[in-house]
Amino acid sequence: MSQNTQSRKIHFISIGGSVMHNLAIELQQKGFTITGSDDEIYEPSVSRLKKHNLLPAEMGWFPEKVTTDLEAVILGMHAREDNPELKKAQDLGIKVYSYPEYIFEQSEDKQRVVIAGSHGKTTITSMILHVLNVNKRIFNYLVGAQIEGFENMVKLSDEAPVIVIEGDEYFTSPLDKTPKFMHYQPHVALISGIAWDHFNVFPTWESYVKQFESLADSIPKAGAIIFDQTDDMLDVIGQKERADVVSIPYQAHPYKIENGKTLLTTAEQGDVPILVFGEHNMKNISGARAVCERLGVTDEDFYAAIQTFKGASKRMELLGSNSEINIYRDFAHAPSKVEATTSAVKAQFPERTLVAVAELHTFSSLNKTFLKQYRRKLNAADVAVVYYNPLTVEHKRLEPISESDIREAFKREDLNVFTDSSELSNFLKKQEWKQSNLLLMSSGTFGELDLNGLVEDIIK
Repeated sequence: MSQNTQSRKIHFISIGGSVMHNLAIELQQKGFTITGSDDEIYEPSVSRLKKHNLLPAEMGWFPEKVTTDLEAVILGMHAREDNPELKKAQDLGIKVYSYPEYIFEQSEDKQRVVIAGSHGKTTITSMILHVLNVNKRIFNYLVGAQIEGFENMVKLSDEAPVIVIEGDEYFTSPLDKTPKFMHYQPHVALISGIAWDHFNVFPTWESYVKQFESLADSIPKAGAIIFDQTDDMLDVIGQKERADVVSIPYQAHPYKIENGKTLLTTAEQGDVPILVFGEHNMKNISGARAVCERLGVTDEDFYAAIQTFKGASKRMELLGSNSEINIYRDFAHAPSKVEATTSAVKAQFPERTLVAVAELHTFSSLNKTFLKQYRRKLNAADVAVVYYNPLTVEHKRLEPISESDIREAFKREDLNVFTDSSELSNFLKKQEWKQSNLLLMSSGTFGELDLNGLVEDIIK
């Protein structure tokens, strides 16, 4: 791929996507000439594209950007089937890739490791990258969140013998309803767990499970499937006989908690202090370790490196603390994630009061039929709070939901429900913040809540 890329031009349709903009930056740095379009771009994509002079001058679709001198067009999931730039590319006979197809083509001669699963995949991928990085290994990667020590979240170099890919089960592109992870054709696949949380994409539990089964069945001879054996459905998929495919089950790494700090207990290395916590992260560490072992990393090197892993961006991020209070922000929005994160903070600080706030923000979480999947998911919290914006429900054209619907769904009589972010903020400021922790869980913004101001108020 390294030969004279300077004259090679690639156009991105929907350049603002989290992987799309990272791929655009990486290809530009490899010497390609990159152009792109989108109809809406949010942070951090805006700043990062601007920094590399890749931000489109104006929003919208411009078929005139698609010209015969393009080597390829890369189509993002956010574009639609009738996109005018896509139509022009098809009319001109230009090769159109989805980003998974393009990544596969760039890594056809490498060992491909794919990290999949409903939860934990970003963190497990980040852990593996961190360990490989600390051990000065040469590798390529694609991951969905910002990680400390990595400038860009996509790396495609010619010399790397291996690529580690965070692979999701959602549609590849508007033209291709295959799950993205099927395109990577992994030699090693890790599946972290199966929790049905995208009602709008996979209408039934069976249709959702089938995606992961297909991934496991696609692993070639001499390949490996690594899976969380404590997940009943996944255990069935993982233990299935597959000719010449190694099956590697894992469970939570043994650990202990001392004074709010987690230590991994190991036979050879003794107690290993780490910076992340929670039962779910102990599973993530076991999964990452199994992958690293396949890649030739010794236990000694793994444990030395994992001690400095701080977590992926927006995953259990410490927004502020003093001697009596910690305030965390977590990306958790699906039912299984809300439960795991809430339980993790309570288990880490059992003597502190836990105030947990979950925002219902995604299409699934605001769907009346799906709501009951949240049953008892906030039970580990001492004070449980749910925030949602009725305008978001309207905007997503969903059936209206009431406070009593939410109380009934969560099965918690004392649930505090808010639809106004300033009322939520006042409620939190009025709590008795002594020996307490606050956990804010959302993939949204709690109705543009001023988090920094809130953190300052509580901690002072």
